[in-house]
Amino acid sequence: MPTRRNFLISICAVPLLPPLPLVEAEKPWTRKLVRAARRQIGVTTGYDPAYVQLDYPGGDIPRESGVCTDVVIRAYRDAFDVDLQVLVHEDMAASFGSYPKTWGLTGTDRNIDHRRVPNLERFFERGGHEREAPGKREDWQAGDLVTMRLGGRLPHIAIFSGHDAVTGRAMYIHNIGGGTREDELYAEYDTPRRFRFAPPEA
Repeated sequence: MPTRRNFLISICAVPLLPPLPLVEAEKPWTRKLVRAARRQIGVTTGYDPAYVQLDYPGGDIPRESGVCTDVVIRAYRDAFDVDLQVLVHEDMAASFGSYPKTWGLTGTDRNIDHRRVPNLERFFERGGHEREAPGKREDWQAGDLVTMRLGGRLPHIAIFSGHDAVTGRAMYIHNIGGGTREDELYAEYDTPRRFRFAPPEA
């Protein structure tokens, strides 16, 4: 499996050519998710990984800041009223042993569990939402969630938003340190994974 940052660009983009119709003819729910994520651009302008006590359900820190997972969590709440805080917590409570023990926890924590990339990966994996990575280009849809390890160790998640209409390059919505933005994901990473998490009504 390719392990460098260019694997998605090489699979999902054909520079200087128009996007493939199968990739851009998204389902209505995927377009809605991407729109919700894009609305965070210019609103979330900071990055803050600090542990914070959150309300439950619907807990969030002020939208001016956040981390990569908050982009995904907010997009699903805004687009579909789907609360990953609740979904992850309930799944972890039901099967805590199935989740990573990276942080030395002995029980669930509704304040932070859903904001950790490895937990989201496990939740999506357990629900059968993982797609082949890189897989075939025509299988990609805007709204696919891509996780990786920046510099080989730092977990990160981004929302694939489609291809640039001019360059054809793959674009992602994420917060990698300077607020929510949409770009080509200029970073060195490895161990990429891809997920497609449809809301219940889809």
